[in-house]
Amino acid sequence: MYCKNIFEVNTREWFMFEAYREAIHAYNKGECPVGAIIVKNGEIISRAHNNKESKNDPLGHAEVLAIRKAAKKLGDWRLSDCDMYVTLEPCTMCTGALVLSRIRNLYIGARDEKSGAVVSVFNILDKKELNHKVEYHVGTLEIQCRDILKSFFRKLRK
Repeated sequence: MYCKNIFEVNTREWFMFEAYREAIHAYNKGECPVGAIIVKNGEIISRAHNNKESKNDPLGHAEVLAIRKAAKKLGDWRLSDCDMYVTLEPCTMCTGALVLSRIRNLYIGARDEKSGAVVSVFNILDKKELNHKVEYHVGTLEIQCRDILKSFFRKLRK
């Protein structure tokens, strides 16, 4: 991966760590540990983690919740000058929400080999037919993001 400078890498890692902190909140609540933040002009404007289990909400994915919070805060559903950092590759629903909300850049921690819709199972964001292009980057803090998921599912199986 080529980066313009070391500050760009450190900024990505810092923001992904903030998303990772959300994943820890989910883990501690017994939720699948996925966290997401949305950044505009270098400032975190929303943060969320999965709450499917606690809210009995199949749409309670970190990405959707973060998008809703950001849109509410900005008073606009168009998030075209915003970036999302998420600890796990988004599913098809969340990837669609990223396109529809016009997110500019997506930074992904770990791949989701079972239901990832960006690079693993589907490549939705690469479709030229879409009316909005979301740029994406995979692998920021990948080891940490993957390890918390492994720990969660190991604990769940016991």
